[in-house]
Amino acid sequence: MHGKSVRRLIPNWIINYGKHLPEAIFASFLSGFSGGKIRVIGVTGTDGKTTTVNMIFQILRYDRKRCSMISTINASVGNKFYDTGFHVTSPSPWVIQRYLKQAKEGNDEFMILEVTSHALSQFRVWGIPFEIGVITNVTHEHLDYHKTFQNYLLTKAKLIKRSKIAILNRDDLNFDILSKTSQGKIISFGLTREADVNPYDFPINLQLPGKYNLQNALAAAATAFSLGIKRSVVKKALENFSGLSGRMESIPNKLGISIFVDFAHTPNGLEQSLGTLRERRKKSNKLIAVFGAASERDLQKRPLMGEIASRLADIIILTDEDPRFEDSLKIIDEIARGALNNGSKAEVNLFKEPDREKAIKMALGLAKRGDIIGIFGKGHEKSMNYYGEERPWSDTKTTKRILQSWMRK
Repeated sequence: MHGKSVRRLIPNWIINYGKHLPEAIFASFLSGFSGGKIRVIGVTGTDGKTTTVNMIFQILRYDRKRCSMISTINASVGNKFYDTGFHVTSPSPWVIQRYLKQAKEGNDEFMILEVTSHALSQFRVWGIPFEIGVITNVTHEHLDYHKTFQNYLLTKAKLIKRSKIAILNRDDLNFDILSKTSQGKIISFGLTREADVNPYDFPINLQLPGKYNLQNALAAAATAFSLGIKRSVVKKALENFSGLSGRMESIPNKLGISIFVDFAHTPNGLEQSLGTLRERRKKSNKLIAVFGAASERDLQKRPLMGEIASRLADIIILTDEDPRFEDSLKIIDEIARGALNNGSKAEVNLFKEPDREKAIKMALGLAKRGDIIGIFGKGHEKSMNYYGEERPWSDTKTTKRILQSWMRK
């Protein structure tokens, strides 16, 4: 029985209160409770956290504010930049507190912190009095850990319970519940006119595609407005935001194919990303989706993602995405079940290739000029987990390497 199996026998609450909470208290003590000496903005949600954190950071920098930030893919602390590439979104309390202390010692006024439901559940941000809490959205994810969606939602809500200002998505189905949970002032954002910050009253010409990125930008704008930053500064910062590694990242090529690498690894994320690419696709061309699902994560989302892909993509190639100790084909079959139940179209155009590099090669081989390929699930990540071993991996680098080898032939 390996360590993961033993771990599953112990209830989460025992580990959280017996291990994580004491660690967080001690880490906070060693940092001199730095979280209370800097203005902290927390961003949580199922999708869009990293992009929103970086957008807020760019706005504050444009406004000449001294600030630091920690996100999944990058961190900027005391004018030092780190390429984090965290395999989990929020680092340990030891790392968070160390960065908070560095930011304070560097005379930064703000820290923008990406916060996951795991971080909130496991006390990783204990002792940090958030000035602003942002929730981008709450959709199906992490039910392997939280067991029910209600538990997951209430865990996310912990961020705004401890925030003076809550920035909430008016388009999200959980808006009313979250509004009642908030203990502070509520500012809403969204694509509807009912939102306090919306694209009708505050139009933005983003460089990034997709309505979901517009929602991220509006969340960042709402945060900035709550801090009294001028609309002109916010608009300029957001319109100059060029995107992040592994977030709808375009891979240039000479084949006349549009290739995008995106982190979409949840049902909502995949639907938003595929929907965006489908809108760009001409009717005579095809949209090819390459993705999988990670092991030891929410099992219920697998058929949901298959069903979504069968509706929006013309060709589906299912492959590995951190299979860990689980059989790759079992994961792929569970995704395929959702796709195949959605009609015969998916059955004809669905392929199973566990080897992710071969799956990408297959997608490139099937694509014709004008087609669009979306490679989803890994995004910025730099490794793939097989049997507990993190093996070097990059969707972007692998795709570029394949393209280069083809060009040399």
